[in-house]
Amino acid sequence: MSTPPSATDMNIPDTTQARILIVGDVMLDRYWFGDVARISPEAPVAVAKIERTEDRPGGAGNVARNCAALGARTGLLSVVGADEPGQALARLLLAAGIDAGLHEDAQLSTTVKLRVVARQQQLLRIDFENAPDHEVLKAKLAEFKQRLADCDVVILSDYGKGGLTHITEMIRLARQQGKPVLVDPKGDDYSRYAGASVITPNRTELRDVVGRWSSEAELAAKAQQLRSDLGLEAVLLTRSEEGMTLYTDAGASHEAALAREVFDVSGAGDTVIATLAVMLASGCTLVEAMEIANRAAGIVVAKLGTATCTLAELRAQQ
Repeated sequence: MSTPPSATDMNIPDTTQARILIVGDVMLDRYWFGDVARISPEAPVAVAKIERTEDRPGGAGNVARNCAALGARTGLLSVVGADEPGQALARLLLAAGIDAGLHEDAQLSTTVKLRVVARQQQLLRIDFENAPDHEVLKAKLAEFKQRLADCDVVILSDYGKGGLTHITEMIRLARQQGKPVLVDPKGDDYSRYAGASVITPNRTELRDVVGRWSSEAELAAKAQQLRSDLGLEAVLLTRSEEGMTLYTDAGASHEAALAREVFDVSGAGDTVIATLAVMLASGCTLVEAMEIANRAAGIVVAKLGTATCTLAELRAQQ
C-alpha cells in the first residue's frame, strides 16, 4: 500500500468556482442543551434542565452545509414535510447560502433527530421519521434533470429514509452528462450504486456488504472486487482512528488519521464526502482530495454534533 505525501504538504485550491449538487435525505438535527443535577422521583432516570436549544441541517443538509462552508456554490434537492421542522430546515439552508429545492410532501413528517445534551455528553436521541410519497420523488427527479447542467460534481447522500428511490436513474443521467457522482452508501445492497464514480462507506458499512476481513491484503481484495463489480472509479473507505484508504485501478492509497482528541464523530462522513466533492470540482486528483478530506474530518470530530470545516480551518493547518 502506498502512502501519499502528508496532507500538511497540500495546497488548498480555489474553490469559489466549484458547483456541487447534493441529492438525498435531509433531516433536522435538533439539540437541547442543559444540565443534569438530580434523578427523577418518578423513575430511575436523570432529569435534564434545558437551558438552550439549537437547530442544524442534518443528513444531506449537513453535506450541503459543509460544501458551502468550503466556498463552493451549493445546490440541494430533497423532500420535507409541510411542517415546522421542514420550514426550519428551509430557513437554515437559506442562511447558509445553499440553493435548496425542498419538495414538500403533505403526508411526510420531516425527519428530526432530537438530541438531549448535558455537560457536553449526549444523554438521549429521539428520532421522528417516515417515508416520502412516490409522486413527490418523481417531481424531485425532474428537477434533478434540470439542475444537472449547472453542476460539476453530484453527491448522492443516502440515509435510507426513502429520498433516493430513483438513485439508479440519477446516476445514469449524471454519468451520461460526464458528471462525477459520489455516493455515501447505506444498507447492504450496493447494486443500486452501480456506475457511480466513488462510494464512501465506513468500515461497518463495507463489512455488511463484503463480509469480514482478517488482513489488509484481504480487505484490499474485497474492496477492489466490489469496485470492479459495480463499475466504480474508486472506493474510499473511512476507517475512523485508522484514517482512510482509497482503492482505485492504481491500487490502494492510505492516509493516516490526524492525531487529535475525538469529541464527536456524528456527521464526519458528511464532511468527508463534501470535501472530496469540492476538491475534485476545484481541480484536485482523487488522492489529493482524499488527503484534504482526511484533514477536514480531523477538524470536525473535535466539535460537538454535526459540524462543518471551513477553508480557514483547513488553511490554518498548512
